[in-house]
Amino acid sequence: MLEQEKKFINQAQRGNKEAFSLLYDHYLPGIYRYIFFKVSRQEEAEDITHEVFLSAWKNVKGYKYKGLPFSSWLYQIARNAVIDFYRTSKKTIQIELVSEELLRVHPQAPELLNAELELEKIKKLISFLKPEYQDVLIMRFIEELPHNEVAAALGKSEGAIRLIQHRAMKELKILYNEKNDGKIS
Repeated sequence: MLEQEKKFINQAQRGNKEAFSLLYDHYLPGIYRYIFFKVSRQEEAEDITHEVFLSAWKNVKGYKYKGLPFSSWLYQIARNAVIDFYRTSKKTIQIELVSEELLRVHPQAPELLNAELELEKIKKLISFLKPEYQDVLIMRFIEELPHNEVAAALGKSEGAIRLIQHRAMKELKILYNEKNDGKIS
């Protein structure tokens, strides 16, 4: 969480652009990464990210602190923006195009090569999951958000998020076992 986040939010709600700029700078990388992971094209991810922060700026006066980081609200806006994007564009998700840098995979030893190959398989398999499962897995394991923040972003209870995560992991495991021959398409 950004230090003095509440103060910056209050200032932004009073129209202070510099305070909102600090929130923007802090949360931009994570929001962009989430969107990019969902749309897989840099230009589209940049456009949607811009829309998310523009919407946040326009609606920050209506933001109400509920004990969770500001990012939960931003992820909720981002999720809705991605849904709108797919509703209007009808394009498919190409998760396999996500760069390794965005997934924060940095091999530090040769023995991690097998783990990297397995991660590639899993990245491809995630695209076969339904969008709700993808959202939970990305927010929990790529963005490393706690259950309560994912719940706030998706408008669900923590228990529902835990259940969705469990089901998503179970389905991912089934897909992995089915395609374990390495011929993931």
